[in-house]
Amino acid sequence: MLPHHDVWDSWPVQEEDGSTTVVHGAELWMALAAPAVGHPEERHDRARIRLLARTGERWRDLGDVFADGTSPGSREWSGSAVRRPDGTVSIFYTAAGVRGEAHPTFHQRVVEARARLTSVGEAVQLERHVEHRVVLRGEGQYLPADEVEGGPGRIRAFRDPGWFRDPLDGREYLLVAASVPWHGHFTGAVAVAGAATGRWALLPPLLVSEGVNHEIERPHIVVHQGRYYLFFCTSRQAFHPAGSAPTGLYGFVAPALTGPYEPLNGSGLVIRNPPAQPDQAYAWLVLPDMSVESFVNYPSTGGGDPRRAESGTARARFGGTAAPTLHLALHDAATALLGTSARDERARRC
Repeated sequence: MLPHHDVWDSWPVQEEDGSTTVVHGAELWMALAAPAVGHPEERHDRARIRLLARTGERWRDLGDVFADGTSPGSREWSGSAVRRPDGTVSIFYTAAGVRGEAHPTFHQRVVEARARLTSVGEAVQLERHVEHRVVLRGEGQYLPADEVEGGPGRIRAFRDPGWFRDPLDGREYLLVAASVPWHGHFTGAVAVAGAATGRWALLPPLLVSEGVNHEIERPHIVVHQGRYYLFFCTSRQAFHPAGSAPTGLYGFVAPALTGPYEPLNGSGLVIRNPPAQPDQAYAWLVLPDMSVESFVNYPSTGGGDPRRAESGTARARFGGTAAPTLHLALHDAATALLGTSARDERARRC
């Protein structure tokens, strides 16, 4: 996607009906990016949100979304974006760490920045000097994500805000990957907040992993045939015990936003990496048309945990770019992974 950058965790700029924003024939996307140097796991300490234009399988770089030093964190983690009727884009993202800190900490809070989208000819850009407003942080029944020391898979979460408008009541919601207390430690949860008179109010979690998994990531909802499909991704290392379930996309379905939710396919597993390549892809995101985006993580592990390999070995095994688009079919609490050529026919049967 970008020749000299690692790119991961992508999301489209949405219209308020959930469709992807298209400008001059190109879809607008955002993704996390960092210079492709050093150990791939260190990219999280340098992550910035990048604006991209997508035409078919071609990506065009439109630069960093925010000007240097304007976000309240030391780096920017995943989120979502929606274009408003007035031509601005609400960008919800995770501010990680504290601006200007000497060493990266793991404070996490949800921030909204609202930028004007302009286009002249084929040039598309977002206003870069905008106000960044903290709208949510872990509190109440959700643990604060405020560790000073830590690392991927070892910290509490309050991140990855996913914007959603419920067609039933027309209200806006944010889904957030969160942590709740569990037996003196913490366990993963999907938090939800509803828009209320210019602010966001936290509500009870949609799902709690009850000690099964401590790190749920990128929660999002797709409404299909009147049912609410809640998806998220998680890694094999986050399960208890570690490795007891595969890295993959997991999902649940309910008759309404607030549930009750039942696991898809009986187990919740929707897409998994193959056993021979357990870390080949990650960060799956299901779009309203049932296409599924992700990124190439470690397609060749060479055995062991590639995240803990020495820098040169890990870099040689790391992808850091877009993975092939997949396609799902949904039918009640069952899913099917569709091949590209058979997509339309099999979708009709589902």
